[in-house]
Formats: sequence, structure tokens, C-alpha cells
Amino acid sequence: MTNRLLMLLLLAAPLAPSAAHAAGKDTSSADEDLDSSGKARHTKTSTGTVAKDEVVREVVRGFYAKADVGGTGYVLYHNGLVNWGTALALCFGDDFVDSDRKSIAWEITYEQGVHSGVPWDAEVGVVSPLQATQGDIRSFIGMANVEYSVYPTRRFGIGARLGAGVMLLPLLMNSQYYQADVEPSLGDLTVHKTPHPLAFAGPTFEYYTKLSHFSVGADLDVMYALGFDLGIDAKGYLKYTF
Repeated sequence: MTNRLLMLLLLAAPLAPSAAHAAGKDTSSADEDLDSSGKARHTKTSTGTVAKDEVVREVVRGFYAKADVGGTGYVLYHNGLVNWGTALALCFGDDFVDSDRKSIAWEITYEQGVHSGVPWDAEVGVVSPLQATQGDIRSFIGMANVEYSVYPTRRFGIGARLGAGVMLLPLLMNSQYYQADVEPSLGDLTVHKTPHPLAFAGPTFEYYTKLSHFSVGADLDVMYALGFDLGIDAKGYLKYTF
């Protein structure tokens, strides 16, 4: 009897670790994909048990810099006289309100535009002296805005912008030529002599890429520059959030 009991104990000993391991095996699900609809992922310890749930944010919002490129056109007084031109802008801003489904940001922008136009002498008798230009123009704009965005999905946002600023259209031609030939025909080109306060509004779109801190998007603004014209400003941008 004693010999049989000893033999059974020897046979059962190798199976004990396997049974203990099977009893303690974690049956929880695998880590959740960051692009899924869940908001948490499971962090596992070396023993295989779930230690805690950690909230995962797939996007980075906060202080940022943006580089914009696009085009601007003027559609009332200068339509056909000043052509659509290129626009480049550098922006800085901050998402001072930030949650999973909405954000509010302030932003300041410096923008420069380049436009070709009809020669100044073709404007004589056609354009009001208050709206006449030297022909080709270059605009320098400083502006600030507030932007409100909502996020239907984690990576895609749609919002609205509202802002104001000032635009300068400096006189580019030689001053002696201007005084000798242009002023006698068109008068003093007021457009180039005074700053033009402006206001603008429009939609904005943003997509947060899987490359950390980078997002891309587009802004479409309708702006009115007092003493100049109504314009449409459409730009795409690359944004880096610090």
C-alpha cells in the first residue's frame, strides 16, 4: 500500500506546475487598437494580469505652429483688374479649450499675397481713383482669430473661424515715375497710401495624422478689407503641435 501511494505521488508531481499555470492564466482581451472606438487600453504586468486602464489620446492639441499655402482673389471692385494670386502664411496659436469632442483656439497670422494686374494706364477712365492700383500688387496682412472645432471622429475636426486684422498694399513702383506719370492720370492712389482694416470668417477642416504632433487641413475664409475689396482666401496647411 505504501509503495502504491509513493508511486502515485511521483507521477502527479510533474503535472502540478502546469495545472497551477492554467489556473492562473489571464483570460482578458488583447490591448485595444488605438484607432478603435474605445477610449482605454489595458496595461499588463509581467505575470499577465491587467494592472490598470490608461486613457489614450490619439491626437496632440495645445500650442502650435502652422504653415499655409494657397490663393486669394478679389471679387467686387477689382474683379478682372487684379488676378487671383498666391498666398503664403505663418501662424501661431493655442488650443486653450481642449476635450475629446471639441476645442477652442486663438491664432495669430502673418500672410503675404502676390497678384498680377492690368497696367495702371489701362485703368484710366475705367476705375474710380479710390480703387485704382499700380497694376501688380503685393499684400501684407496681420490678423488674429478665434476658432471653434468639433470632432466627429478622433482624427477629423471641422470648425469655424472668426477674426480681424489689417492689410497693407505698399506702392512698389519708382516714386519719381509715379509722381511724373501716374498721379497726373489717376490721381493719388489711395489704395496704396492707407492701411485697410479687415474682418474675415469661414470654415476650417483638420485631420490629425498618425505621425505624432502633425496634422494637415484647410481654411476657407471670406474677408472684407475696408477701402479695398471683398476677397476669398483659400489655403491648405501643415501644422505642428508642440
